[in-house]
Amino acid sequence: MLPLLILCGGLASRLYPTTKTIPKSLIMIEDTPFISYQLDLLYTRGIRDVILCVGKFGSMIEDYVGDGSFWGLRVKYSYEDENSLLGTGGAIKNAEHILPRKFMIMYGDSYLDVNYRNIAETYYKKKKPMLITIFRNKNIGDKSNIYYKNGKISVYDKFYPSPSMKYIDYGLLVVDRDIFRGYPEKFDLSVLMSHYVNREKVSSYITNIPFYEIGSKEGIKQFEDKQISLYL
Repeated sequence: MLPLLILCGGLASRLYPTTKTIPKSLIMIEDTPFISYQLDLLYTRGIRDVILCVGKFGSMIEDYVGDGSFWGLRVKYSYEDENSLLGTGGAIKNAEHILPRKFMIMYGDSYLDVNYRNIAETYYKKKKPMLITIFRNKNIGDKSNIYYKNGKISVYDKFYPSPSMKYIDYGLLVVDRDIFRGYPEKFDLSVLMSHYVNREKVSSYITNIPFYEIGSKEGIKQFEDKQISLYL
């Protein structure tokens, strides 16, 4: 199974004041830090190697997760200066020294209960340098930002989505490490994604499984309700 990189370095300002003293990854959900749910899920889905890109409060995440052996994982860390954050794309490029040639990417506030092995196999089958997992949300829950038709992503626009878009970026990518070459030290991952979509160097994987995120108070409540429902 491919290694997976998790972006955990953001400031999570939407969750202030909670995230003024702890990272988003350590927000408690039913008495358990959120990242524990992520790592448990990744193990059950076949992931064994994880890279955590951390920034502010990164040492708190490392103190909790350690080498990952509690979850049956092997975890490495890439730190960025909390006073000069590099953006999501820059954070990945900053981790180049510990990245394998091919790897998956997800966000530190996402819970994605999908078949990671199938996604990785699709990536190799399509033979494109990037795969974007997408979900048909039809602007429900969040704004759709992908135009997909006839098996192809033709437009990806995170900042200026159009009404014709019915799919959303699911927050799970598979990439070749070399695609980060030529990009600046500091940039947003969405810029690279748009470039590769425009150059027709992207494949896709469609999932119908809803995603959970804790980047907002509403998202936290939805994920808490999901965990509570497991025990009812």
